[in-house]
Amino acid sequence: MNPTRTSNPIFVALDTPDLEYALNLAASASPHVGGLKLGMEFLAANGPQGIREFEKFGLPIFADTKFHDIPNTVAGAVRATAALGVQIINVHAGGGEAMLKAARDAARAVNAKTKVIAVTVLTSLSDADLTAVGQIPPARDQVLRLATLTRDCGLDGVVCSAHEIAPLRAALGEDFLLVVPGIRPAGSEVGDQRRVMGPKEARDAGASILVIGRPITAAADPGEAARAIAESLGFQGS
Repeated sequence: MNPTRTSNPIFVALDTPDLEYALNLAASASPHVGGLKLGMEFLAANGPQGIREFEKFGLPIFADTKFHDIPNTVAGAVRATAALGVQIINVHAGGGEAMLKAARDAARAVNAKTKVIAVTVLTSLSDADLTAVGQIPPARDQVLRLATLTRDCGLDGVVCSAHEIAPLRAALGEDFLLVVPGIRPAGSEVGDQRRVMGPKEARDAGASILVIGRPITAAADPGEAARAIAESLGFQGS
C-alpha cells in the first residue's frame, strides 16, 4: 500500500469507542474515501475483533496504535497488530532507534506489505508545549529531527502536521509516507488541533494521506461531507 497522486488520500478517522456508530460512519463515508483510521479509543474499547469488522469495506485500515515502550514490548504489540491484516501501524518516533527498528522488523516478519510509520510531534502541541516537556522548539525542527531518524531506521513514513509537509518532502524524498491529521476544510472548527490546513492545500504540498475526522464524522451527513471533500480534491465517489 503506497498512495500515489492518483489515489484518494482521505482516511476517515473513526475515533469513537462505539462499534456500531463507527461502522455506520464507515458505511456512509466509504464510497468517498481511500481508507479508514481506527483511533485509540476505538482500539481500546473493541480490540482485534473490532478491527476485523471493517474488512467488509475493502479499504486500507490504519491502526492508530501510537505504541511507545521498550523495544521488545513494542515488537510484540506490532506483531499482534500486523497479524490482523491492517495496512498501517504507528509508533512514537520518540521511542528511539532501537524501538523503531524493532517495530519495523516485527511488522515485516508478519507481512512485508504492512507499513510502519512514526508519530513525530502531536498536532495538538505548540512550541510552548514542546519547551514545557523539555524538547527543543520550533516544532518544525523537532519534526524534521524525528522524521529523519525514522527514515534512517527504515520505517515507511511519519505522522506530521500539514505545516511540516514541505520541508519533510524536500528532505526525505517522494517515496516517504507523510500522513497528515489536523485537516480542516474552510469553515470547520479547529478543535484541539493547533497546526492545521485545508485538504487541497495539504495534498498539493505533498501529503500522502489526509486523516480527516470531525469535519466528516461530526457532520449532519457524514457521507455528503466526505463526498464534498473528495470532490474538492478531484475524486468522484463510487
